[in-house]
Amino acid sequence: MVKLNKIYTRTGDQGTTGLVRGPRRTKHDLRIESYGTVEEANAFVGQARLAAAALPEIDAVLLRIQNDLFDVGSDLATPGRDAADAEYPSLRIRAVQTDWLESQIDRFNADLAPLNSFILPGGTPLSTALHIARTIVRRAERLVSALLEAEPETSAETLRYLNRLSDLLFVLCRTANDNGVSDVLWVPGNFGDVAKPD
Repeated sequence: MVKLNKIYTRTGDQGTTGLVRGPRRTKHDLRIESYGTVEEANAFVGQARLAAAALPEIDAVLLRIQNDLFDVGSDLATPGRDAADAEYPSLRIRAVQTDWLESQIDRFNADLAPLNSFILPGGTPLSTALHIARTIVRRAERLVSALLEAEPETSAETLRYLNRLSDLLFVLCRTANDNGVSDVLWVPGNFGDVAKPD
């Protein structure tokens, strides 16, 4: 269990931060950007939960996602591989967590109205909040993709998890819009409401 007695340490005042292991890195290091963006996504999932209070099925899914995102962050904050005799193995995101996301996608997608257009972020407050969380997860996914290229020993499951999570959040956006009935559809090239110049 984590125990924090002191909130500030002053160790980051020179622009570096410590990881679970390995040398300190700059605060703008790609690995730090990656797990920092995962943390940002987690905060927005938490905000979405405020709008999900009346929908306990969605709220329960979002709570589990928040816990899993902490696991993703821990995974990304622990570069390299464990020693063969490591007393405490590193916390890694596992395929079973990604598989759970897929099961939730299938579960909620089954009741959705078919899509015949791209949709705009909007509709209900919950859907809008989930769209924001989804786009931040997509940014985290892009960063982790770059991190995997730069540091191939990074856990590839983190990328799979984030990819699937953004898909689930999209499905939940539509679920929150009355199972897609209240989706705001994209109208390409919609110039009908634009005032014409004099």
